[in-house]
Amino acid sequence: MGTSRMFRIFVVLGSAFMILLIIIYWDDVGASHLYLHSPVSPGPRIPHPPLQPRPHTSRTPSFLSDIDAFVNQFLEPGTGEPTDTAPADTGNQSDKAEERYVPRREWKIHLTPVAAELRERQEQRRRLLQEMCANDSVAFPGKNRSFDDIPNKELDHLIVDDRHGIIYCYVPKVACSNWKRIMIVLSESMLQEGVPQRDPMAIPWDLVHNSSMHFTFNKFWKRYGKFARHLMKVKLKKYTKFLFVRDPFVRLISAYRNKFEVRNEDFYRRFAQVMLRRYANQPTPPPSVDEAFALGVQPSFSHFIQYLLDPQTEKDMPFNEHWRQVYRLCHPCQIQYDFVGHLETAEEDAELLLRQLRVDNVVEFPTSHRNLTASSWESDWFGAVPPEARRELYKLYEPDFRLFGYDRPDSILNE
Repeated sequence: MGTSRMFRIFVVLGSAFMILLIIIYWDDVGASHLYLHSPVSPGPRIPHPPLQPRPHTSRTPSFLSDIDAFVNQFLEPGTGEPTDTAPADTGNQSDKAEERYVPRREWKIHLTPVAAELRERQEQRRRLLQEMCANDSVAFPGKNRSFDDIPNKELDHLIVDDRHGIIYCYVPKVACSNWKRIMIVLSESMLQEGVPQRDPMAIPWDLVHNSSMHFTFNKFWKRYGKFARHLMKVKLKKYTKFLFVRDPFVRLISAYRNKFEVRNEDFYRRFAQVMLRRYANQPTPPPSVDEAFALGVQPSFSHFIQYLLDPQTEKDMPFNEHWRQVYRLCHPCQIQYDFVGHLETAEEDAELLLRQLRVDNVVEFPTSHRNLTASSWESDWFGAVPPEARRELYKLYEPDFRLFGYDRPDSILNE
């Protein structure tokens, strides 16, 4: 009896001790069971006072303090702006080495709120997308299908960053090279001596568009099999989704300039030779792009437009991504995007987006003015395109104009 009674006493004391430990532990990390990647709300938020850093007795943080910092990074309730303070610079060599990589939890402190007009502009763009998708007057193939009905191969433009809970749909000729650089930095898929690359422009060009550097929805089937579509839906619900667009006609001009006005052997063989044979009375075009440039044999912008309008083009293969419509690349009526950037306001939009994503301490959007195509050039470029062809081209890209708020180019269409 004495042994049995003693055993019961130990059980009671042990249970009480475990309950006490759970209470203490929950006080520090009780919120950590929540989903870490919640969508960023664009609306106004209630500011909170800065968090007071906990005193440390040694350079190595304790387990609970490290957990506390990790939880604060994602789950500080009601905060729309980062509040952590930057680490002090002690000036010794070890600190300088650590400065090469700032942990993600050490966000910038913003002393000014996001401008109301920027928040309202985003709200208008998102609201317009919803209205256009519900408007029967805007019709295009695939508009009313469900997300489950989208073929897997059509989801390869959705790049996923699980570290920060971000999904980016890239649109070629809309600063996508720089945004791909941003995604590589954030996903830390490029390491140098164990330290992630922090400078987007230091990423070699051949890696920017290398598919191995990006995890896309199209790769989910290989990794998750029959559960892939369900996981995609979870991420679409929880992650912050964004894309950048531009005036559809200006994007076409930019695509032509980039792919057919410069020496590009791949695009010459796949597309330019086809245009020359069909529309330029060149039954046997030069075999290489160098010979074609030497002889001055190149497809004109008018030939390019003829190629886009030719029904045979899509019978042979789908539009190349550089001139494929945005609604076909990013599926805006099946995916509810949290942020819609415009190339025409790229710097303001990029700054706001990185701030809302809480990664503006990790990376800055690299501004570039190379190969920019101004909308004021449209009249010059379309001068040799017959008016009827211009109107047919508008019909082909009208969904992109209306979905993303670009005005109908009447000055071009009514000539």
